[in-house]
Amino acid sequence: TTMRSSRLALFLATSTRTPSSSAFAIHQRNLSKIGKSRAASSSIFSRSPISSPEIKTYSSKTFTRALPNANFSLAARRSSAFIRNMSTAASTETNANADDGSSNTRVALLQFKVTEDKATNQATARSFLRQAHEKGASLVVLPEIWNSPYATTAFGEYAESLPAMGFQYKYDGKDDDPLSACPSAKILFEAAVNYKIHIIGGSIPEIDTNGNIYNTCLCISPEGKVVGKHRKVHLFDIDVPGGITFRESDTLSPGNTMTAFDAGESFGSVGVGICYDIRFPEYAMLLTKKHMCNLLVYPGAFNMTTGPAHWELLQKARAVDNQCFVLTASPARTEEPNDGEEGKYKHYTAWGHSTVINPWGEVVGTCGAEEDIVVVDLAMGDVARMREGIPTFSQKRDDMYKLTES
Repeated sequence: TTMRSSRLALFLATSTRTPSSSAFAIHQRNLSKIGKSRAASSSIFSRSPISSPEIKTYSSKTFTRALPNANFSLAARRSSAFIRNMSTAASTETNANADDGSSNTRVALLQFKVTEDKATNQATARSFLRQAHEKGASLVVLPEIWNSPYATTAFGEYAESLPAMGFQYKYDGKDDDPLSACPSAKILFEAAVNYKIHIIGGSIPEIDTNGNIYNTCLCISPEGKVVGKHRKVHLFDIDVPGGITFRESDTLSPGNTMTAFDAGESFGSVGVGICYDIRFPEYAMLLTKKHMCNLLVYPGAFNMTTGPAHWELLQKARAVDNQCFVLTASPARTEEPNDGEEGKYKHYTAWGHSTVINPWGEVVGTCGAEEDIVVVDLAMGDVARMREGIPTFSQKRDDMYKLTES
């Protein structure tokens, strides 16, 4: 048996023909080459260098995997292709489950450097939004705290007064601009309307009429309407010995709402959290239970202690828990300044690695630490196939335990 398995592995690794499973090998002709990145393996596979490191844009509709060596098994192949081969009977249950190319399911995760200069950050965001549009994305995600240094002492200075849920942006240039008090948010509204895209606006510091400051994400429709407004629920107060100490609660107030919105035919229901919110499975599970989210999106800025250990792990956990796609967008990494070159605020080094995880828990798009745009065509039918094939939502034991919203 061992000899037969070894021969099979060797044959598959060296074969020049296209494997039948679409979840098996990466073909460059199906992928756009727009920068350096990696194609990530499922946890079933050993993590080995991929043969095409220049590939950055992945299409999960045709996502296939390179074979870097013979360290794999037939069982692994079958597991990886599981959701591709399930019955598609449930695909008509929601408009976001078709794989026929009739709707645009291309998402873009924007990863760019954040500086102490607010105007520079705004110009960078505007540029990256334009590039995402040029790449054909219909849903774009910005990173956490993209207009400000990630420092509690900076949030008050960079905070803006943000519009309320349901706000509709209309400005003809004649009357007073309704977004004059929030220039960072205005960039998001203008891009959403001009490019006809959904924008999950990462987050910026928000100040309310009582002087409370929040870490807030605006979700904006292609018509320029606020369809979701998420104030970070779980504040990042940690003290890791030998690692990092940070207390958002020194400046920020916590939000108290769960956020989801309807992104139309292409994506269906989208749930939103911010960074530290991803560590709380109850929040994600309640969102999915209440709204049957097809996507969970977390703008985040993990650091050099928590990032290598937990960033990808938590995304995979939330994707498998809720049988949906998970998207994260991080700021790009900026290195610690040299002695004597420190800025006004304490430097924060972000982990980067903005990522898309599919319902099977596989990385289908990611990048490194530098500035980048991750573009993925989501195979939305995978959500229904996963939930039908492993029907955990209908198998919960409400007679023994129950997850409820207070």
